[in-house]
Amino acid sequence: MSAKTGPQNHPERSYEKGKALSARAHDLIPGGAHTYAKGDDQYPEESPRFIVRGKGCRIQDVDGNEFIEYGMGLRAVTLGHAFPPVIEAAQRALLEGSNFNRPSPLEVECAERLLGFIPRADMVKFTKDGSAALDGGLKLARAWTGRDMVAICGDHPFFSSSDWFIGSTGIPGGVPEWTRQHTVKFQYNNLASVEALFDQYPDRIACVVLEAARNVEPAEGFLAGLRDLCHRRGALLMLDEMITGFRWHKNGAQHVYDIEPDLSCFGKAFANGFALSALAGKREIMEQGGIRGPRERVFLLSTTHGAETHALAAALAVMKVYETEPVIETLYARGERLREGVNRVVAELHLERQFGLTGRPCCLFFNTENADGVPDPAFRTLFMQEMLKRGVLAPSFVTSYSHSEADIDATIEAIAESLWVYRKALEEGVQRYLKGPAVKSVYRRFA
Repeated sequence: MSAKTGPQNHPERSYEKGKALSARAHDLIPGGAHTYAKGDDQYPEESPRFIVRGKGCRIQDVDGNEFIEYGMGLRAVTLGHAFPPVIEAAQRALLEGSNFNRPSPLEVECAERLLGFIPRADMVKFTKDGSAALDGGLKLARAWTGRDMVAICGDHPFFSSSDWFIGSTGIPGGVPEWTRQHTVKFQYNNLASVEALFDQYPDRIACVVLEAARNVEPAEGFLAGLRDLCHRRGALLMLDEMITGFRWHKNGAQHVYDIEPDLSCFGKAFANGFALSALAGKREIMEQGGIRGPRERVFLLSTTHGAETHALAAALAVMKVYETEPVIETLYARGERLREGVNRVVAELHLERQFGLTGRPCCLFFNTENADGVPDPAFRTLFMQEMLKRGVLAPSFVTSYSHSEADIDATIEAIAESLWVYRKALEEGVQRYLKGPAVKSVYRRFA
């Protein structure tokens, strides 16, 4: 359709089974889900509550509704749901047993393969989630430097579920004040703000933590200057590559930006949705967690399930796909096709001030603003609501290897219709079109 002709009629979707199951979930699970980003308060009232299956980039909920999905598995599923080579590798490993009293050979094989992808690191330790990986990196940095503080990028939304990060957010309940005082924030692309922290807390900052990039690219010389500054002031640099790893490039964002961190953390796309993350770094720093060498030892990432065989086998299969197929090129191509289509629609509807895509083509976010050009959660909710009516679940527009050109074109069509409603809501009031409450920030003190 032309964006100016208005939306087509779409059949009503029922979410009754999902809503009933959600009510049960809230009685059993704090928040109703085991990840806050998957909670009911992050999605419109009329939306799928529980997903029962996925294949490629398409999913089905408990009510039988089907959707094209973006940002799959909180951006952990980069190849596609139930991607055959990955599933088959995990199944083969499970048939031999998933966990033993001594290590599996897969631990060595997967470590060698990952370090081949990340040549700026010498050693790696596996764990189950990104929080644990960053926690381990911070502990190593504190032991290495003999310092107790950490400086984090205040423009990046999440690093860990542990106290050292959560205490710095808007929901610090249960975190001691002492812990909160040991995390300080700097601004992305602002070396002066980092230098000011080193001046304010001399010989206190053990580690500087950030994503190499998010929806804003690093300014010329920022990352290299940050590394030099850290080393000049006696601190380590740790990159959170949970999202950028296996998405910006198969060798990580550190390859794209030619930056050599002391420590870096990977996960999400590393095993295409299987629970596996990694802390990688320089040998002399990582060896603090080993059983050889002269330094005082650090108790580092010792987890019962950290190296389950099926997850390692899945990661090995993922890396093989990245080596033999054009995964990264496809992520960029699909994202660029989507961006170009959205830009055309936005221009036709004169919504340049209210809606747009940001970030690299392989990792696109959308901004939703009101008539005054101010970010507005009600308009974000409305946009997602309208996309769901048209069969697209899109908390972001982060593509996967399984998104076809036809999927992208169908998504652009859905965006055109949804933004037509968005424009009407700007003219007539968002509450006239929005069903239910607006989405809320995860980092809020009260329900």
